[in-house]
Amino acid sequence: MAKFIFVTGGVLSSLGKGITAASLGTLLENRGYRVIIKKFDPYLNVDPGTMSPFQHGEVYVTDDGAETDLDLGHYERFLTTRTSRECNITTGKIYYNVISKERRGDYLGATVQVIPHVTDEIKESILKLSEDYDIVITEIGGTVGDIESLPFLEAIRQMKYDMDEKDVIYVHVTLVPYIKSAGELKTKPTQHSVKELRAIGIQPDVLVCRSEYPLDDSIRKKIALFCNVSKNAVINAIDASTIYQVPLLLHKEGIDRIILEKLNLEESDIDLSKWEDVVYRLKNPDDTVTIGVVGKYVNLKDAYISLNEALIHGGIANKLKVDIKWIDAEDLEEGNVGKYLEDLDGILVPGGFGDRGIEGKINAVNFARNKDIPFFGICLGMQCAVIEFARNVMKLEGAHSVEFDEKTPHPVIDYMEEQKKIKQLGGTMRLGAYKCKLKEDSIAYDAYKMQEISERHRHRLEFNNKYKEAFIKAGLHISGINPDRDLVEIIELKAHRWFLGCQFHPEFKSRPLEPHPLFRDFVKAAYKYKLEKKGDAES
Repeated sequence: MAKFIFVTGGVLSSLGKGITAASLGTLLENRGYRVIIKKFDPYLNVDPGTMSPFQHGEVYVTDDGAETDLDLGHYERFLTTRTSRECNITTGKIYYNVISKERRGDYLGATVQVIPHVTDEIKESILKLSEDYDIVITEIGGTVGDIESLPFLEAIRQMKYDMDEKDVIYVHVTLVPYIKSAGELKTKPTQHSVKELRAIGIQPDVLVCRSEYPLDDSIRKKIALFCNVSKNAVINAIDASTIYQVPLLLHKEGIDRIILEKLNLEESDIDLSKWEDVVYRLKNPDDTVTIGVVGKYVNLKDAYISLNEALIHGGIANKLKVDIKWIDAEDLEEGNVGKYLEDLDGILVPGGFGDRGIEGKINAVNFARNKDIPFFGICLGMQCAVIEFARNVMKLEGAHSVEFDEKTPHPVIDYMEEQKKIKQLGGTMRLGAYKCKLKEDSIAYDAYKMQEISERHRHRLEFNNKYKEAFIKAGLHISGINPDRDLVEIIELKAHRWFLGCQFHPEFKSRPLEPHPLFRDFVKAAYKYKLEKKGDAES
């Protein structure tokens, strides 16, 4: 039987429950245990796929095609385990399943209620996949006290009594704020948060206390006394300079040892040298490289989390600090593109939906191509590169994507046939992992060092194969093809120093311990370009 760890949050949101859960998973995995992490979100959407980035931030996609919460990206970046659609459960999914069962008559005429039917459905979701792992960590979204979280909290309360007491523990993430005028750290918010949790029947076993300053012994004793936990279970999660330092800080606090003891598990040896190397490289880079990201959500921190982290990973691989310059695509629609892009070492155009800023993205591609600046286009970024090439190299006037111009005379980007008839938007894109076969004489093959790869997708439109031969004749190198359906996955320009567009999202598979090969080589090419510019300036 697996052991279960439930991670809850109190006081306020954005305390870092996801990073805490991921870091804890890393420590336990490095102790030799098989660990999986799940996220339970209290909103009524079935998944975040139809939600605006302004509402939810990034939508993270798993290999099996689930559109999930961005915290699953953190889980995968910290652990070796790959998540799936069973790892992100929402209130919407739970109620959808319960109502479907009721309509089928599965409840045999019973009155369907939150307790026990909804809570039983939640517990069933918690238990899924557990037979394959030693430890299941489940993060409960929201904050203790939220009305919408109550069924989830009730379900995890019941778990303690459904199983052996040593099989379930609760980790509560809270805040110990520093009041500048008083010059003191205050424990009252933590006390009230735990009181709220205990009022619904959950006694936390471990408290992870976020703070700007270290908790001294007297504060730990006070929290332990008023919250009914042992002093060594009051863990100080002090603000870190990088999220990849959090596992090291929590290990120093002894959280993994305490949890293993409470779960009655053996405390095996641990080796965190790889994480120490990651943190060392981040804190002691050899140099800096500047990458411009031209997007439409650049003022929204959560919209490009995986992309941001993948660029950092590319820097780790090259012992470089990646200075990301976020550029609003709409600013590039007014002309004077060089004002924003000329000082960059590399230009990246990420994915997205909708026509806002699209011409600015196309202008960014044009600037990178003509100035021979390393360029990386992802999903919509690749499509923008195709449109720019069609307009300015092939002279196909009015070439566009049908997403933005249904009447374009040259639909070089078009809907896939099966997408043209779709009316229901949720979960109907081309989602999840698909194969891609690489040509050996390519940037992509040089990066991956293999002929067949698998990458994750999230899109409705594709390169229009009706124009394929014309593009090849004009000099576009199509270096990656889906072998099952002959879909264009990667495009390159051979005459360019480093120019690559991919239809998939490589950022979803990048890890600090295993930087994605395309991000690694893009950052490397950008730094090489920087050194060449510097050499030219000095001569």
